Amino acid sequence: MKITVENEFWELFPQAQISIMAVKGLDNRVDESKDPYFKSLLDKGAKRAEDFIPDENFTQNEVIQDWRQAFSQFKTKKGARSSIEALLKRVSQGREFNPINPLVDIYNSVSLSYALPCGGEDLDKIEGGLHLGKAKGGEPFFPLGAESDAPALPEEIIYYDDEGAVCRCLNWREAQRTMLTEETQDAVLVIEAINGEQAARAQAAMKELQSLVQEYFAIKGEITHLTAESPSADI
Repeated sequence: MKITVENEFWELFPQAQISIMAVKGLDNRVDESKDPYFKSLLDKGAKRAEDFIPDENFTQNEVIQDWRQAFSQFKTKKGARSSIEALLKRVSQGREFNPINPLVDIYNSVSLSYALPCGGEDLDKIEGGLHLGKAKGGEPFFPLGAESDAPALPEEIIYYDDEGAVCRCLNWREAQRTMLTEETQDAVLVIEAINGEQAARAQAAMKELQSLVQEYFAIKGEITHLTAESPSADI
C-alpha cells in the first residue's frame, strides 16, 4: 500500500514531518491479565506529559498554541482540536486513562510521553492508498458511535482513501470504518509533527513506539518519516 502526503499539505506546513510505522501480523486481542501493564504504561505517559503543560493557564502552553495555530490555517469543524490537546487536557484535569486495546494503549502512552498527536489505522480496511491532503468536501465519514454521516468540509485537512475520509482535521477524529480493533492484524501508526522541534521529538517517539510494539507483540515495525522532500512511501 502507498501512503502519500499531498502537496497542499506541505504548502501549509513546509517543516512538517509525518512519521509512519507499519506493523503486520498482530494479535491485538485484549488479555485482561495484561491490564495492569497497560494501565502502568498509560500512567507513566500521563506523568511524562506534565512536562509539556507547566503553565496553569492550559491554553497558553506551547504544545497547545502550536496546534491551535496549525488548525487555524485550514477549514475545520467548529470546536475541533488536535488529539494531543484532548489528551493533555485530561492530564491537566487529573483524569486517568484506562486500557482500550494493546495497540491503542501503546500509541496513547507514546502520544502522552512526547506530547505529539498519534493515531493508527487498520490497513486491511483502507481502500486503495492512504492520503493526507485537502478535502474536496463531502467525503463520507462516520466517527465512532455516530448514527449519521459527518462528511468532510471543503479545504479541510484530512486523511482519506478511495472510500472516503479516514481521519478529519489531521488526527482530530477518526472513522469507525478503519479504526484499530481487537481484530486488527495489520496496522499503520502515525505521529504528526508540524515544525522542527516537534519533528525531533517525533524521531525519538517513533523509536519508543517501535520498541514497545516489539516488546509486546514480538514484531518489529518498519518506520518511515515523510517530509516535503520525501512525501510518500510504500508499506
